[in-house]
Amino acid sequence: MVDTTDAEAPAGERRAERLELKVPTSPTQLPAVRAMAGDLAMRMDFDLDAVEDLRLAVDEACATLASVALDGSPLTVVFEASREGLRIDAWVPTSAGVDVPRDGFGWAVLQTLVDSVEAGPSDQATVAAGNGSDTPVAGIALVKKLRRYSSADLLTEPGADVSVAR
Repeated sequence: MVDTTDAEAPAGERRAERLELKVPTSPTQLPAVRAMAGDLAMRMDFDLDAVEDLRLAVDEACATLASVALDGSPLTVVFEASREGLRIDAWVPTSAGVDVPRDGFGWAVLQTLVDSVEAGPSDQATVAAGNGSDTPVAGIALVKKLRRYSSADLLTEPGADVSVAR
């Protein structure tokens, strides 16, 4: 069991829980990352639509990164779960100057499925779970916020149908 209390956090608060996953960039291994994202989202009580959105976004991000990765290099994915939501940082080693493609349908899908998405070149000294070297990498960071609903939210949403008792 990992200690999730943080010495720098106010008393009783928990720090984000972190899980690191490293898989080959082969198409047969990428579904493991998608499954992990879905499992974490379900355990965090995301609604079913948000769980599926995360699965699809992770799938698209991993496929995009696999397309720019150096041959034989692994995909590293870091999941950080907090009270606010789930952050997913994924990266692969690349040649110098390689960037993540941000044009086309795949990028539009990513922007639609999560609350925020960032991508770009970096190095292993600055990415989550990097080895501290200046080896170039390309990465994508996804954030999906955990939305908590209350009965009061139902009355304030535009077009809410309150004719049926909930």
